[in-house]
Amino acid sequence: MGARRKLSQSLATKVILSTVMLSLGVISLTGSALYSRLSDGIRQVSLDSALAEARFTFFNAQYQMLLSQGDSVEERKKALADLIISSTTQSSEQSRREVIFIKVPGERKTKVSYEMSSSLIKAESVPQALRERIQKGTDLQYEYGDLRSAQVSQGNTLFVGERINIPTAGRYEMYIAFILTSQTETLDLIRNSLLFTGVALIFLIGMITWLVVRQVVRPVRDAARIATQFTQGDFSQRMRIESQDEMATLANSYNEMAQSIEQQISRLENLSRVQQRFVSDVSHELRTPLTTLRMASEVIYNQRASFDPLVARSSELLAAQIDRFERLLEDLLEVSRFDAEVAVLEPVDFDVVALINRCVKDFQVGELDTDSGIRIESELPVVQIQADIRRVERIMRNLLSNALDHCDGKEVVVTIVATESEVGIGVRDLGSGLDESALIRVFDRFWRADPSRARVRGGTGLGLSIALEDARLHNGELDAWGRPGLGAHFVLTLPRRAGDEIEGRPIKAAPKDFHEETFYL
Repeated sequence: MGARRKLSQSLATKVILSTVMLSLGVISLTGSALYSRLSDGIRQVSLDSALAEARFTFFNAQYQMLLSQGDSVEERKKALADLIISSTTQSSEQSRREVIFIKVPGERKTKVSYEMSSSLIKAESVPQALRERIQKGTDLQYEYGDLRSAQVSQGNTLFVGERINIPTAGRYEMYIAFILTSQTETLDLIRNSLLFTGVALIFLIGMITWLVVRQVVRPVRDAARIATQFTQGDFSQRMRIESQDEMATLANSYNEMAQSIEQQISRLENLSRVQQRFVSDVSHELRTPLTTLRMASEVIYNQRASFDPLVARSSELLAAQIDRFERLLEDLLEVSRFDAEVAVLEPVDFDVVALINRCVKDFQVGELDTDSGIRIESELPVVQIQADIRRVERIMRNLLSNALDHCDGKEVVVTIVATESEVGIGVRDLGSGLDESALIRVFDRFWRADPSRARVRGGTGLGLSIALEDARLHNGELDAWGRPGLGAHFVLTLPRRAGDEIEGRPIKAAPKDFHEETFYL
């Protein structure tokens, strides 16, 4: 498995292996074709030479027998023996040959038999098919087979035969056996030479491919290494330019791109720092006049009973808007902390069920909308987690406030499900809901799904965005689901111990009643 992963991740290895495998196929096909042509040529040359020698030997044997018509049996046998000796005696550079005389079946029996062979060769060595052809005609015939004698057995033998007439003895079959040892050795030498040459060529091709690929892959690896360091924040890295080829063009383009990205990042970082500083400074600077306005509004609000009804209502609106303005400043300060990456967790152990009950009671006491209610569903009466209680409470207040704003007077259900490693909290309302396109932007800052709808509580537009940042600061997640007319469902998932990662979702974003409604449609 590791070798396969290394192969899939190494361009040089894949190119070298592909080239070697393709070269192996080409060299194998070429070597096989060349060996086939050479072996066929050598066999044909050997066959032509053997047939020519056999014709001369058969002619000489027939001529010697014609000359022996007046000789005695002993003299004729001696002539045949001399013929066998002369036909089988060869130099060291020539192939070994053996001679066999066999009486043609069906010939009249004579007192004297001239059947004989050299080196005690057995007559059964001659292929039966060759004998049948010789017995039917007088032409020269040949066949490959195995030569067997009393001592040894020799394969790869060429048998060439023809009929001859022996005076006073009738027709005989004469066979010359050519043992093709030298031919076999030559073919073995050619095969071994081709095999060695093929292995050497594959090795050389692999080495050449490695050298060529190295020249291409090394700049690519340098580019990948520099890109990795660039993504890690080292914007000073650049590719070295050592030539004027295509790789140099790539290096120039890469360096220009890196320089442009570095400039853009620097510009955006400066802009971000200016914005963060601006938000932080404005928020701090507004606190002083806001404190003065709050003190003045409280004085006016406490005296509203002695005012004209129109002025009294104005004092109430003034106090409410100052409260909203103060919440907006607090949210802006928190957003600036997230942007500056200085927000930190202060984890403590607490009961999340008790925290949610406290938040629900705060919303149910003194609210303008008394028709809507909040119901809590929890499998366990107590769920202990380790987290930043201030941030978790802020998340829950944002989710509950959002649900009450859009529940249209219907009940809001809070579901709590805990596992060994996570805790999931779902806030479900059955109000007007959200379409799928709005889910993409529901956590954007200052974004509202329907700015024109009547709202009981005036929010800042930062609540859900801050809630998402608080959740992710805990290594958790905040998911949203919604459908027009079916309400919305927000699910908070937190690890039970601060610093751990969540492994799953105890509560799915799509609520259970959504599947039931879909089923009955």
